[in-house]
Amino acid sequence: MFEFRICSHCTASFSAAFGESEYWHRDLHISQSEIAMTGPLLWQNLKVFVTRYPIMRGMISYSLIWPTGSLIQQTVEGRRWGTYDWWRVLRFSMYGGLFVAPTLYGWVKISSAMWPQTSLRTGVIKAAVESISYTPGAMTCFYFIMSLLESKTVEEAVAEVGKKFLPTYKVALSVWPLVATINFSLVPERNRVPFISACSLCWTCFLAYMKHLEHHEVEGAI
Repeated sequence: MFEFRICSHCTASFSAAFGESEYWHRDLHISQSEIAMTGPLLWQNLKVFVTRYPIMRGMISYSLIWPTGSLIQQTVEGRRWGTYDWWRVLRFSMYGGLFVAPTLYGWVKISSAMWPQTSLRTGVIKAAVESISYTPGAMTCFYFIMSLLESKTVEEAVAEVGKKFLPTYKVALSVWPLVATINFSLVPERNRVPFISACSLCWTCFLAYMKHLEHHEVEGAI
């Protein structure tokens, strides 16, 4: 049995400073069973929380998957543990968890309200609409906001968007309509954001690659 006690001279000191109190004369006992119960209880509370607020599942997923994509890209780039750019990793985590997940969750809710069916036809329609609405905005925000997080000026962020948006968007049009069709037609709504976040790992690696290309390297990269 693990036991923690307040020693007698500490008790006396507290009593002298704050007056006699029954609280300070009690021994504090923390059992191993109580400690062992803390972990499962926290996990249970977390599961209840993410079930009550589905957006949190996406935010947690994206805050982990996006920096993972950055680390994979940096590894392919030739970096190792001692040379990883951890600030870059942090920026990807913040952007994925705090911006991409909430906006994607909002789009999923809106599109599900507009097209509540889960047929293949509806999935294709949603994918087509997403390709001309959400995706261009997402591409623009990625290059613009990430540039600002790198302490670049607004003018430099705009230049980044202008140089890299179109090549990235062309690749997105060849990938995301298929993924979105599957997501909207086959995956239950409550699991759509986590599903997309899983699919986006490879896409995030590609974005990380594009983001850190110099402007003059973009045309030859794709």
